[in-house]
Amino acid sequence: MSIPRLKSYLSIVATVLVLGQAVTAQAVELPDFTQLVEQASPAVVNISTTQKLPDRKVSGQMPDLEGLPPQLREFFERGMPQPRSPRGDRQREAQSLGSGFIISPDGYILTNNHVIADADEILVRLADRSELKAKLVGTDPRSDVALLKIEGKDLPVLKLGKSQDLKAGQWVVAIGSPFGFDHTVTQGIVSAIGRSLPNENYVPFIQTDVPINPGNSGGPLFNLNGEVVGINSQIYTRSGGFMGVSFAIPIDVAMDVSNQLKDGGKVSRGWLGVVIQEVNKDLAESFGLEKPAGALVAQIQDDGPAAKGGLQVGDVILSMNGQPIVMSADLPHLVGALKAGAKANLEVIREGKRKNVELTVGAIPDEGKELDSMPKSGVEISSNRLGVSVAELSDEQKKTYDLKGGVVIKEVQDGPASLIGLQPGDIITHLNNQAIGSSKEFTEIAKALPKNRSVSMRVLRSGRASFITFKLAE
Repeated sequence: MSIPRLKSYLSIVATVLVLGQAVTAQAVELPDFTQLVEQASPAVVNISTTQKLPDRKVSGQMPDLEGLPPQLREFFERGMPQPRSPRGDRQREAQSLGSGFIISPDGYILTNNHVIADADEILVRLADRSELKAKLVGTDPRSDVALLKIEGKDLPVLKLGKSQDLKAGQWVVAIGSPFGFDHTVTQGIVSAIGRSLPNENYVPFIQTDVPINPGNSGGPLFNLNGEVVGINSQIYTRSGGFMGVSFAIPIDVAMDVSNQLKDGGKVSRGWLGVVIQEVNKDLAESFGLEKPAGALVAQIQDDGPAAKGGLQVGDVILSMNGQPIVMSADLPHLVGALKAGAKANLEVIREGKRKNVELTVGAIPDEGKELDSMPKSGVEISSNRLGVSVAELSDEQKKTYDLKGGVVIKEVQDGPASLIGLQPGDIITHLNNQAIGSSKEFTEIAKALPKNRSVSMRVLRSGRASFITFKLAE
């Protein structure tokens, strides 16, 4: 072998050795969870519930299943009624299974609200297999957190961490009872933090790829220090099983809820009394923003904190108390964390200018205020370049929706209005960032709309307001 070829060969061998050492070193650095599991498992519990259902009559004879294969016979037996009592009725029970963990030596336990919802009896099974009846201290459906209490002394407890310190990419571990298999350990990483889910406005979820299955709900999520950073709550799935996306309630949120439940039996949250929506690219352009960001105020409840504090429809909220609002869902998280009476300093964009609005946060009502369906009305006027015929609002409409101006759509023809989904009965209150006082103003504003640029329109439909955008090409 020639000298050059020998040098080339040795160089390749050296490279392979270096890569092998790097891979070996990387493998050695993978975390070992054994100590974490040994220390934490005694404080993780299995939770089962019983719900008594109404009695019902059971009639007919029991079919003969002896000729069926064992698997089919077992399937049908599970779904068959039990033998009748002399009266012909029976008490039915529904059971559910979940997880939880002990947070105090005297027996306070955190779990999910949906694990114990509507339960008549709650049983907690400890690591030593003993079972105790639990008392429900309080529950908060909005955050899906429940606080239980069992009688105990010097019980094992878990260390609590700070979910606000979590970062995407960190290792996390879950312990729970998937499918009833106690103290099952799964691991993964933090996929994202501050996730918002549909109909979950008050929890900035931790997203992970930790395998979570039925029975894991309510169990703890740990960091590598063995500290609880979240409560495993739900998964995203199209198959009914785990698909790599799971969500946990941050422990900071859960402990705030727990402390309020323990002290007063209910949870108080801040509330502004607004309906907000996401600021997309077109809305950002129409409002003069450099990039899509913030929460667009689409509706303000009469006499609510926002109305009293001077917030206006069309304001884009960019920050609250110095914390930026990147996505509109960031706002409910921040407001909900405040107590009623707290001050909120909002930085907003109004008519293209930055303003500061300071208001006092209110307490979230127990139930939302529903608006009545839209009444009929009005004298129709001629069509305009948007392809709609509009009419003045009646006094009844203004009173129902607390409006000072606007127009109601009577007919939608071919044109931009049809393309963006406007319907008869929709009320238009703002066009191109200008409030509409009458049908005449609407027509004048519509005539002056710019071409080939995003234009915003505020529409009220069945009492719900939102901003939409469109472009005029002609």
